[in-house]
Amino acid sequence: MLMTSPPPHSPTSDADPRRSAMRQGRIASEQLLDTRGVLIIEHRGREYQLRETRNGKLILTS
Repeated sequence: MLMTSPPPHSPTSDADPRRSAMRQGRIASEQLLDTRGVLIIEHRGREYQLRETRNGKLILTS
């Protein structure tokens, strides 16, 4: 039997907004940066720093 996701308007699809967002490839910056305001990302053996600027923008540096 083929299993499919509920349609977007289905009440069960929004039961956990974080899970739904992750399926869509979306996550709130607050979840990544937490109170530190910075996140180290390892990608293909290199480290990158994602941080929030004083103006509330995001910057990614290597």
